Amino acid sequence: MTEAVFRETTAQPRTRSVQLSHLSLELGHLYMEDFEAGPDRLREHFAEVRVWVEAVRASVARRTGDKRPRISTCFLIDDYFTRFSTPAELVPLVLEEAEKAGLAIDYLARESGCAVADRIEIAESVAHRLVESPPPGSNGSRPPVGQTGWLANGRRTPTTERAALGEVRSWQPPEETAARNHSVFMDVELWSERDGRRLWSCPFLAAVWQLARLGLLRHLGEPVLVPRPWDGEEFPHDWDRLPPLLQLNPRAAAFSAYRTCTLLPNRFLAVEDAVRLILDQTQVDAEALRQVSERSRGEKVEVPDAVAQRAMYIFYEDPAAAGPSSGGR
Repeated sequence: MTEAVFRETTAQPRTRSVQLSHLSLELGHLYMEDFEAGPDRLREHFAEVRVWVEAVRASVARRTGDKRPRISTCFLIDDYFTRFSTPAELVPLVLEEAEKAGLAIDYLARESGCAVADRIEIAESVAHRLVESPPPGSNGSRPPVGQTGWLANGRRTPTTERAALGEVRSWQPPEETAARNHSVFMDVELWSERDGRRLWSCPFLAAVWQLARLGLLRHLGEPVLVPRPWDGEEFPHDWDRLPPLLQLNPRAAAFSAYRTCTLLPNRFLAVEDAVRLILDQTQVDAEALRQVSERSRGEKVEVPDAVAQRAMYIFYEDPAAAGPSSGGR
């Protein structure tokens, strides 16, 4: 008799791979105050971005050698912290100003999709993958990041003791775990609680966005934030009716890529430093990492082992920005 062997399908989860470009190039991530400033602000932004896009494309072409580089472009709109206007009014304006600057946006994303998309709690899932790097001398007295919502790159300043007269008995500075000569210590707030619900911070949502662009996000083995094709019809008047990630160009290269490049005004520098800290302490899906590594070897494309090193930034001076960003990014 032939012996039948039965296995639970859930015991062998399958991680589906995604197509990969050489580079995911973000042409902007602007907040509602930028749109409120009118078309001139967008026009100034895209004019500045165009200068750097040419340099980025040349750099990618040099890396790929004889191969024609696959580069997809994307643009992220903040609809998470504030809602301004409607997609029907804003999206055509963005596309028009980009086209005037000689730029094409292949993929359009909503920042709220980095929190929840297609009923999947994406940000919550990534939060469960955070792995703190304990600094030397840690005694476990501080609650973990899952409870505090704060993530650091080293040892925080210990609580100081005071004598009866109020003088400080001892004081120790914070210390970066991987410091070179001197420390650059960072402590990043990942979320806060507001009206009984969790409000994700700009750096954390931006880290989720980077993982999506790098093709490293999965839910039960399936990719998340999958682009939906645009049918060419008018954009909706409600943000919630706009897909989290929309493919505007049917002939575009793949949304996810081996590397990312993000073009931003320099007022976002501190937040993107925080993004890299988060990526350094996120345990990414091992099978997704293996798939990217295997494909990159097959294409002879060099990809850094560290996920944070796969993200490149260009920060330009932003003369049009008046005052600090209210969103924090």
